[in-house]
Amino acid sequence: MTGGERYAVPVDVHLVAVRDGETGPEVLLSRRAGSVYAAGHWHLPSGHLDGPFEDVVTALVRETREETGLVVAPDDVRAAVTVHHRAPAGDARIGVFCEVRSWSGTPEVMEPVVCDRMEWFGFDSLPEPMVAYCRAGLDAYRAGARMALHFQEPGDPIGYDPAVDRLRLVPAPGSEGPRPAQEVRDFAERAVGRTTTWSDASWARDTSRVWRVTGAGGGVWFVKVHQNARFHARETAALRAWVPGLGGAGPRLVAADPALLAVVVTAVEGRPLHGAVLTGAEERAVFRSLGVLAARIHASPLAPSPPAVALVARADRYAKADRHLEAARPHLAPGDEQHVRAVVERAVALEQLPPAVTHGDFQIRNILRAADGSLRVVDFERSEPQPVVRDLVRLLDHFEGREDLCRVFFDGYGRPFSALERAHLATEAVLDAVSGIGYGAAHGDPELVERGRRTLARSRAGTLCPSPTPTAGDTPT
Repeated sequence: MTGGERYAVPVDVHLVAVRDGETGPEVLLSRRAGSVYAAGHWHLPSGHLDGPFEDVVTALVRETREETGLVVAPDDVRAAVTVHHRAPAGDARIGVFCEVRSWSGTPEVMEPVVCDRMEWFGFDSLPEPMVAYCRAGLDAYRAGARMALHFQEPGDPIGYDPAVDRLRLVPAPGSEGPRPAQEVRDFAERAVGRTTTWSDASWARDTSRVWRVTGAGGGVWFVKVHQNARFHARETAALRAWVPGLGGAGPRLVAADPALLAVVVTAVEGRPLHGAVLTGAEERAVFRSLGVLAARIHASPLAPSPPAVALVARADRYAKADRHLEAARPHLAPGDEQHVRAVVERAVALEQLPPAVTHGDFQIRNILRAADGSLRVVDFERSEPQPVVRDLVRLLDHFEGREDLCRVFFDGYGRPFSALERAHLATEAVLDAVSGIGYGAAHGDPELVERGRRTLARSRAGTLCPSPTPTAGDTPT
């Protein structure tokens, strides 16, 4: 500072008196009146320190009694949050917000010249207008923050306005793991409001970027940043078009930003099936429900005029066999490459299958099981119009040696696959295996590599596509 002066700001204390109301926690607020600053606005009971010899706890106890009549013991004062605030006019101060849950007496207006009302309010039904500084402290308190910044700009209103919310939480040590870029966090908060924690929910590979987000009010959402515009377009299209028709078996799209390649979706109930330990009966129930869920997905209405796009995409995927083989070749068993080429060559002559809505990555990794046993599905970035067999590709591995799971899946699905569908499924599975081996090896996903290897081995052995209920004239593929 010039002239040897030290910068100094006032310190004030704020009472966060909390009680249990009929519908949840309530906080005591008073309405400012008369010729004071922010007259007509609701605020926490508060005041300044009485000079350099008064500590913040003593000041809080004193101000509480002077303003509300409540008697608070110093030992019942708990630190809530400290806010560094700057008013629109430029004056700054340090606000120390303290929680109190025990006192004697009944709150009443003790200083009618500067306060005309005092009431309890639920945290989810705070009154208006409310001093923005006070609201910032309460929001930071509810978010569990230890420290917050609230630097208003010239022209900002005194009263709280969510359009110019200047609150910034200062994270506590070890409170959060890796988070997305600031612009993604800002996008999410515009969609769902104040957030408190960001937990990395990505798969253990470098292309997965998903976070579980907790809001200040306790809500939970997921934020996902796609690796490319194609995946973003597919997922948002699915979430807007056919996922709502699943009746709660999938998330709801809250917001999407194509520039950031980001989406915010609601959390869905359930625990991931991936890695779950189930009894035989539970497995059979799960796979029957998977069949039902797959049938519901495939019965969803297609977007206008998708067939030509779907057929071109399928033919193009067959044509990419050489590229997939190039990436997977170091990890293939002897004879695998020749087998893949033979499968693709035979597939060229197959009659086309009609397209339908597909999930595109229908596998245990993307399925959640709720407490009542019902299933939920997530991750729609590979959803596109394709033959329905496409969604069986990544389930086939679970049918190896488990005829019972294959049977109950198709019981739930409502029909067996035809010989033509099984032939296409065999081809799709081989191509997906080769692609998965190359991708998994390059992106650190060893499970994907091993699944691809098992698929190729079973394809070569002729046991890839079991038919639990064969029809007359059906032949193995």
